[in-house]
Amino acid sequence: MDTNHKLNWLTIDFIEMLFNLSPEAKGKWGVMNAQQMVEHMSYSVRQANGKDKKVLLTPSENLERIRSFMLSDKPFRENTKNIELPEIPDPALQPSMQDAIAELSSELVDFFDLYKQNPTHKLMNPFFGELNYEEWVHLLHKHAMHHARQFGLVD
Repeated sequence: MDTNHKLNWLTIDFIEMLFNLSPEAKGKWGVMNAQQMVEHMSYSVRQANGKDKKVLLTPSENLERIRSFMLSDKPFRENTKNIELPEIPDPALQPSMQDAIAELSSELVDFFDLYKQNPTHKLMNPFFGELNYEEWVHLLHKHAMHHARQFGLVD
């Protein structure tokens, strides 16, 4: 799937799918409910749009292997741990699922605006290193697909 298809899926298909979830819906794995997952995705997009600056956590000797996986079409495994997240998810911050989805949509718009203004910009991902626009799109799509599978929105 090329970058434009991934963008369309993220901004249209995925967002529409989210409206079919109850905020308290539980996934097939993991500890987040649906609204917590949507807010978690907003957090990820804030890294991609530069609002949440990060430093690299992956040791340099592992970076090439980790990046290679990220850039592949291999999905994230179920229950993939993120060392930046607590074992018990934080309570949802937004007052409703609709507000959480609106926040995610807004963060995506800010991501596109950032790269429209500066197409060669790179931002640090704490696990995969500095990423350009296409790499961020790939990662955001891969991450969203992971959660779409988790909540039964895709096979």
